[in-house]
Amino acid sequence: MGFYSSIFELINMRSFSNLWFWIVLAVLWAAASHWVLGVPYDMILRAQRRGGQAETDFEDMTRINVNRLCHVVGVAGVWLLGGACFLLSALAMLGFVYRIEFAQALFLLGFPLFFVALLSLTAARRIASEAPQGEELRRYLLRQRVYIQMIGAVAIFVTALWGMYQNLSIGVLGY
Repeated sequence: MGFYSSIFELINMRSFSNLWFWIVLAVLWAAASHWVLGVPYDMILRAQRRGGQAETDFEDMTRINVNRLCHVVGVAGVWLLGGACFLLSALAMLGFVYRIEFAQALFLLGFPLFFVALLSLTAARRIASEAPQGEELRRYLLRQRVYIQMIGAVAIFVTALWGMYQNLSIGVLGY
C-alpha cells in the first residue's frame, strides 16, 4: 500500500465525515453573522459605544453597502436569482436524487445562504427607502444579525443531522 493511499484511508475524503467540511461550515456562518450587509459587527458596537466619528463611519459604510447591493440587484437581480435557483436545483438533484454526497454538502451550505441573501436584500431596500440613522440603524442591523444567526443555527442543526445520517447509513449499508 502506497503512502498516498494510506493517507486517504486515514483521512476519509467524503464530505460529511471530513473535518474540513465542518470547519468550512463553522467559518461560513461565523462570517455571515459577523458581516451584516457588509458592515462588520465590531463597527456597529464601536459606533454604539463611542459615537462621533465611529458613528459617522458606520452610517457611511452602511449607506455605501446598501447602495451597492441595491444597484447590483437593480442591474442583474433577475439573472442572479435565475442562476442561484438553477445552481441550487442542480445541486439538490445531484445530491438527493443521484446521491452524490459532495452535491448534498454544497446544497446544505448554499441553500440557507440563499435565504440570508434574500433577507439582506429586503433589509437593504428598507434601509434605502426609510434612511434610518443612529440608534435606529444600529438596532435594525443588530436585529438583522440575530435573524442571520437563527438561520445559521437551523442550517447547522439540519446539516449535522443529515451528516450523521449519511455517516451512519454509509457505515451500516455500505452505499
